[in-house]
Amino acid sequence: MASSSPSLGLQVLRRLWRDARAGELRLLMLGLMLAVAAVSAVALLGDRIEKGLKRDAAALIGGDLVVSADRPADARWRERAQGLGLRQSHSASFPSMVRASDAQGGATRLVAVKAVDDAYPLRGQLQWLDERGEGQGARGPAQGQVWVDAAVLDSLGLKLGDRLGVGELWLRIGAQIRQEPDRGAGFLAFAPRVMLHGGDLAATQLVQPASRIGYRMALSGEASQVAALRELTAELEAALRDGQWRGARIETLASGRPELRQTLDRGERFLSLVALLAALLSGIAVALTARDFAARHLDECALLRVLGQRAAQVGWTYAAEFLLAGLAGSLAGLALGYLLHMVLLALLGGLVGVALPAAGVLPYLLGLGLGLALLVAFGLPPVLALARVPPLRVLRRDAGTAGTWSAWFALLTGGAGSVALLMAVARDATLGLLTLAGFALAGALLVALAWGVIRFALPRIGGPQSWRLATRQLGSRPALAAAQVAALGLGLLALALLALVRTDLMESWRMATPDRGPDRFVINLLPDQGEAFRTELQQAGVQPIDWYPMFRGRLTTINGEAVTTLRFATDRASRLVEREFNLSHAQEQPAHNRATDGRWLADSGSLSVEAGLAEQLGLKLGDRLGFDVAGQQITAPIGQIREVDWSSMRVNFFVMFQHAQMPEVPSTWIATFRAPPRDAAQLDRRLARAFPNATLIDVSEQIAQVQRVLGQIAQAVEILFGFTLAAGLVVLIGAMTATREVRIREAAVWRAMGASSALLARVQRAELLTIGLLAGAFAGLVALGLGALLAYQVFQFDWQPKPWVPLGTLAAGALLAWVAGYWGLRGVLRRPVLQTLRAATQD
Repeated sequence: MASSSPSLGLQVLRRLWRDARAGELRLLMLGLMLAVAAVSAVALLGDRIEKGLKRDAAALIGGDLVVSADRPADARWRERAQGLGLRQSHSASFPSMVRASDAQGGATRLVAVKAVDDAYPLRGQLQWLDERGEGQGARGPAQGQVWVDAAVLDSLGLKLGDRLGVGELWLRIGAQIRQEPDRGAGFLAFAPRVMLHGGDLAATQLVQPASRIGYRMALSGEASQVAALRELTAELEAALRDGQWRGARIETLASGRPELRQTLDRGERFLSLVALLAALLSGIAVALTARDFAARHLDECALLRVLGQRAAQVGWTYAAEFLLAGLAGSLAGLALGYLLHMVLLALLGGLVGVALPAAGVLPYLLGLGLGLALLVAFGLPPVLALARVPPLRVLRRDAGTAGTWSAWFALLTGGAGSVALLMAVARDATLGLLTLAGFALAGALLVALAWGVIRFALPRIGGPQSWRLATRQLGSRPALAAAQVAALGLGLLALALLALVRTDLMESWRMATPDRGPDRFVINLLPDQGEAFRTELQQAGVQPIDWYPMFRGRLTTINGEAVTTLRFATDRASRLVEREFNLSHAQEQPAHNRATDGRWLADSGSLSVEAGLAEQLGLKLGDRLGFDVAGQQITAPIGQIREVDWSSMRVNFFVMFQHAQMPEVPSTWIATFRAPPRDAAQLDRRLARAFPNATLIDVSEQIAQVQRVLGQIAQAVEILFGFTLAAGLVVLIGAMTATREVRIREAAVWRAMGASSALLARVQRAELLTIGLLAGAFAGLVALGLGALLAYQVFQFDWQPKPWVPLGTLAAGALLAWVAGYWGLRGVLRRPVLQTLRAATQD
């Protein structure tokens, strides 16, 4: 055995070199390389982004553990954190008016005030510009100072060193804020920031019993205090569940910085879907290549058996060659995947914006493991079956092969490993299960449909001679033809599915930030200022896009029972009932909302409730909700459930009263409009002077930034989409060349009977076009169904049927089948007649 091992290894290497030079392993290595590249690129990108988010999450929310509430933290929690040795910082945020002195013009501006202590910020750093230049560090303003955004200086005509009136206190402007680590999202985040020391807050006299102030307690600890943080987190969660700290919630990255997480989610899911489909297509390509490889080496195996080689030695020689080729393709895929993930990372630079940590070893193992699992599951079984080629095949060419226990073992273990790794690639159970199950069911359906049509329908359809001969050829081998149609159909299905989801994805992103959508929000307009404000807009040639009254209210009862006595299924539901809602009323349903149950009845006294809120609280039509609005108790039944797209740049409300007028409630106006591009700044200044109490929020830069980011994600999607397209083409070529040997023998028989090369070419074209049309038609129909499932269950799109999909796959199937078939079978009809007859005689 020791003496035979080197010769066996040398034999494997010689075979590998020979077959690689002959191009027999080209499709195998290319398919694995594409699959491993797509999977490893997505895994590397996801791993680095996830590590970056975890690394920076504390800075993004201001601490390792942050609790936000509508009242300050009790002394018990401060003492508990101190007892555990944790650092703590307390801050308060609220909207308020600030003003310049009379000597500076006396202008006013509504801002977002933030009072911080000496420990702020616990995580991350403030960046500022003071009279000495730019600086950064873990400290805020000292007492007697105030730090402000540039927008405050611009709107009030102030500069560093001037005084700013905050309530009853005048503070010196010490610095301009460049970056605030825990700014967060929402209207308060968009408003200009004014930051002061917590020791000055009482002197401003802005904190009154009815003030709307948000308090945050941020905690942090050293690496050795992870256990203490976990212990305190568990205690806080229990206290929040038991209602001991009403209105409080623990902030996480998703709640503290939702705009970052939400922007990434759909892009990550789509990239995972691309990697999944690329891997599945590559598995099909590997199976087709392995089958073709095994068919080409049947005669050689029979000859080796005649020369005395054992069956096991023959089988494992070819298996080792196949594994080495697959390993080479997988390693090349890892290198390509690394380069691809760097390209994707460069395209996503505007979204990520920071240097990311290096990826761990797991993404590399995932890519390499998937490549080898696909090879074992789909490639090895037909190759291992070569061990069963009988020596008799040298004399009787019809002596075939049978499956071996090793082939079945490879299929089962490799298949299980592939499924597990593909689920890891998906990183989403719903996405993984839908894609894998949908692909498996689609394959079975395509085989059954294709077999039935080829076996029973095609022979009954008349046509030209080449068509009749082509359908007869297909009917003579219906199982093999059905397999070809299924392989080609699955490739087209994957491409159509990606095209569908990609189109919906781009459309959802475009709708989230429409080119003609609003770029200005206005809040706190007083009721008697409404007409004057609309007149100012009309004179500027602008019409408000959204225009609603708004008032605050707290949910107090559901069907007459106090919400404080009710138990809800989730913590989020408990938090929702403890918050104040922005409420509104209108004569008609908002045009950008969609009714899911019930209907809008003007002046009916009914409520329209957002669908997510209704689901969280278990509400249904007819339930009566009671609200406390400025001390008034208002109770009304639910007459409609309404779906709201919170990612849109439109005004939306959880609850709306179906009333044109509600004079009994104190309300203000909220509006959106799109400023004219040329004189937007002038209009902003005019509105600020005419309505100093109103808050005008310019979100044009935020929209532009989001659009730039989405454009970068779209480029990344396009690049990875190209990889799946390449994998689909490999499948198409593999499907067409899978019958190469059979076609050579058929061509020999036809030529022996006097058929011309022109007739054989027409028959081949008709056969390829038939296979392509069948595969395209079936793939288009299945893609519509599976695309709808993914849209609703994974991506949450408003899916609309697209009739162009079956037409597109029909045309693409015919064209790609003809092109791939011509490329893969181009040598069949060009063989010399004598060589073909000799091959036919040997067969």
